[in-house]
Amino acid sequence: MGREPPHRMRRSARLLATLRTSGWRRTLLMRRTAALLLAALALALALRPADAGSRGPVVVAARDLPSGTALTPADLTLATWPGDLVPAGVLTAPADGTGRVLAGAARAGEPITDVRLAGPDAAGRVTGRPGDAAVPIRLADPDVARLLEPGSRVDVVTPAPDGDRPVVLAADAAVLTVVAAEADTISPGQGSRGRLVLVALPRADAARVAAAALSEQVAVTLR
Repeated sequence: MGREPPHRMRRSARLLATLRTSGWRRTLLMRRTAALLLAALALALALRPADAGSRGPVVVAARDLPSGTALTPADLTLATWPGDLVPAGVLTAPADGTGRVLAGAARAGEPITDVRLAGPDAAGRVTGRPGDAAVPIRLADPDVARLLEPGSRVDVVTPAPDGDRPVVLAADAAVLTVVAAEADTISPGQGSRGRLVLVALPRADAARVAAAALSEQVAVTLR
């Protein structure tokens, strides 16, 4: 084969000289880096959960709240959370929790869900019996409330008509919460009363205990 013409050789030499310059190498490196970054971004977008970018309102505790708090609007506030972090059953409006009783203590910023509030959901969760009802009883001895906490198991009793052994109204009731003292108001002239306690019971027992609590002294024995 013959040698290339001189003008082609000069053109090839100039091209090689250009490719060897630092400016060209820097441009090539920047293009490769940009291509890698774009590929990594595309992969991250492809792997991101579909709802990760969505955000939703979540009702959270506005301050540290003790167990048994009767919730007021000042106790609750709205926060915006990423959709994939919103827990199931969370309240989405403070009005949904106002007037309800907190079944367990909550820290400031903690989301308030349906099972954190005293009621059928909390009763079924504590006892494992979905049909259980939450029943408020006022203890004859207010000091007994200090011995109780959510999850405690008790028997609900009342004095026998003849003053003999107490009558067991319900066995193995689960304590949902003891209503906070500041929420348990006393009307003038009523004098000192026992603390209000919410217990979870099967519905047949719940009706009997609720009726007895209206007219009789009620106490609990710890299991």
